[in-house]
Amino acid sequence: MTSINSQVVFITGGAHGIGENLARRLHSQGASVVVTDLDAAGLKKLADDLGERVLTAVADVRYLSEMQAVAAQATERFGGIDTVVANAGIASYGSVLNVDPETFKRVIDVDVVGVFNTVRAALPSIIERRGYVLVVSSLAAFSPLAGMASYDVAKAGVEHFASALRQEVAYQGVEVGSAHMGWIDTPLVRDAMADLGSFGEILTKLPWPLNKTTTVDKCVDAFVKGIEGRRRRVYCPRWVGVFRWLKPVLTLRAVEAPFVKRAATIVPRMDAEVAALGRSTSAYNEAREKEK
Repeated sequence: MTSINSQVVFITGGAHGIGENLARRLHSQGASVVVTDLDAAGLKKLADDLGERVLTAVADVRYLSEMQAVAAQATERFGGIDTVVANAGIASYGSVLNVDPETFKRVIDVDVVGVFNTVRAALPSIIERRGYVLVVSSLAAFSPLAGMASYDVAKAGVEHFASALRQEVAYQGVEVGSAHMGWIDTPLVRDAMADLGSFGEILTKLPWPLNKTTTVDKCVDAFVKGIEGRRRRVYCPRWVGVFRWLKPVLTLRAVEAPFVKRAATIVPRMDAEVAALGRSTSAYNEAREKEK
C-alpha cells in the first residue's frame, strides 16, 4: 500500500467531475496535486479552495508541449511526479453516418492522443520515482453502445495503451492501471441526458445493472484505492470487472440482437435530436473549444 500523503499527483481534466473530486480528496489526504483543464474559472476556484500544495494550469492535452510544460512546472514546484491520472475526456453525439467528423476527431484527439501526451510528459519523473500511471478508460472498452462510436473506440484504445505501457515500464518499477467505470453522475453524463432524450431512453432500457448510475464520490473512492494499491484494474462499480471477461461474448449475434433491435428506433431519433441541436457534443465542450 502506497501512502497518499507523500505523493505528487498530476490529474488532467480536473476542473469538474471525477478529476476535480479526486484532486480534492487526494489533497485532503495530504497529497500535492497538479491539475490541468481548459476551464480557467473552474481551475481558479479549485486552487482558491485548496490553497497550499496545489498547482493548476490551463492546458490542452491534445498538445504534448503543453503537457510537458506542466510537468516541468510540477517538477520545479514539488520536485517531481509520483502518480499521473490521465483523466481528461469528452464524448460526441450521433451515429457514424451523421456525427460531425471534426467532433469525432476531437474525441480521439482528447481521449486517446491526450492520454499519450499526458503520460509521455509525466513519464520521466514517474520512472525516476518508480511511480504509478492510471489511465481512465471505461466500461465502453468492453461493451460498445450504438451512437457512441468515438467514445467506444477511444476507451478501448486507451485500455490497450495502458496494457502495452505496463509491459514497457514494469522493469523500471513503474505500475500502470486502467480505470473502467459504468455510468457515473458526472457533467458528461448529465449534459448528454439534458441534450438528448434518446440518451436517457438508452440508459433506462439497458438491462440491470447497466442502467444504474453511480455517484462521483464512489468513483473517487475506487480511484483512491487504485492509487494506493497501484492496481492494474480499477472498476466502479465493482461489477464492471465482469464485463472484461464477458467481452468476447458481448459481440455474439444472439447477445447483440436486442441491442440491434433497439438501435433501429433510438439511433434515428438521436440523429434527429443532434441535428436540431446543431452540435455533436455538449455545449460545455463547445464553449471550451471556442476558448482555445
